[in-house]
Amino acid sequence: MKTFKKPHQRPTPPPIALTPRQIALRKVYRVLTVVGGIGAFLGIATLFTLYGRELITPRLSPKLASAKDLEIEPKINENNRPSGDAPAGMVWVPGGLFYMGIDDAAFDDADLHGVYVDGFWMDKTEVTNEQFAKFVDATKYVTDAEKPVNPRDFPEVPAKEWTPEKLKPFSIVFECPRPGEYDLATHQGWWDARKGACWKHPEGPKSTIKGREKYPVVHISYNDAIAYCNWAKRRLPTEAEWEFAARGGLDRKLFPWGDEPKPDGKWMCNIWQGKFPVENTREDGFEGAAPVGSFPPNAFGLHDMSGNVWEWCADWYQATYYMKSPRNNPKGPDSGFDLSEVAQKRVQRGGSFLCADNYCVRYVLGTRGKGEIGSSANHIGFRCVKDAK
Repeated sequence: MKTFKKPHQRPTPPPIALTPRQIALRKVYRVLTVVGGIGAFLGIATLFTLYGRELITPRLSPKLASAKDLEIEPKINENNRPSGDAPAGMVWVPGGLFYMGIDDAAFDDADLHGVYVDGFWMDKTEVTNEQFAKFVDATKYVTDAEKPVNPRDFPEVPAKEWTPEKLKPFSIVFECPRPGEYDLATHQGWWDARKGACWKHPEGPKSTIKGREKYPVVHISYNDAIAYCNWAKRRLPTEAEWEFAARGGLDRKLFPWGDEPKPDGKWMCNIWQGKFPVENTREDGFEGAAPVGSFPPNAFGLHDMSGNVWEWCADWYQATYYMKSPRNNPKGPDSGFDLSEVAQKRVQRGGSFLCADNYCVRYVLGTRGKGEIGSSANHIGFRCVKDAK
């Protein structure tokens, strides 16, 4: 199996909102710097009391972590199909037993392991601008990116720093930097916190979705995706459901179509070609997001399960969750508390048109993304699932 360089995860909009628990944890660290040895001892004891399991759980290699699961025989529930017609725009994913994650040490939060999921309906494509517009027209919903910034969400920012300009709504937009004005190691230099950017104005207030009705809706936060699902009487997929569906019945392959990035020299998904973030050759035909369904579906009839836009999943993100997740229908941890993260996050899957082999290769199946629930950007969207009746 091809080994990839360890990618760098994209940032989320600064400043970062902290939960009360995380604020308390930061106070512990500040105390340690003041009271010295005694404080350090008490602080460490507190951390182990609250989060001992996370602190002492060793990070095993993918093979060691999955040794107990390497005897499973992947199997699709071929005869499992509900009666009745398919919901509009959805296909049936039969469920079954499969290998989830990836056997590559570069992705140390995605250990290979065996998982079973029940069958479910899933959107053929990402939710489009056209579909989201119907939801907004019916409900008058306002997305997180369209709401003024609430200073209470950012308790670490002094009140005197909140000017009227800083309170204006914004979202994150990719902007190609000049050569030498970016840093791949710190993933800085190509993100713009652009005021007025939202699902109706993907590149900013002067842009529009006119003519892009069939493009995936973007600048969608986790909160926004949940609101749409509730209105549509659907839900977000669990991370396990999403990966099972993306694989289309293939066992431990890198992509929804196999192991070759370009079978017969043909691009099968929308990602970045060239040197990210300054050179995009657009060999796949697109510079940004592509209309949904622009590339062939996988064996389950699902489009764009690699690339195009990131897709929200229902699960909280924890780096070590795979080592303790249940075998049947895992739904993620109870919270997003993770010692490797400042704020709690939800899982994102599939990568986007900004994924490139020299920067982020998380369009590869089995790899994981993550984002704060209120964060949005011009490469983040979603798709829905629906339980069988």
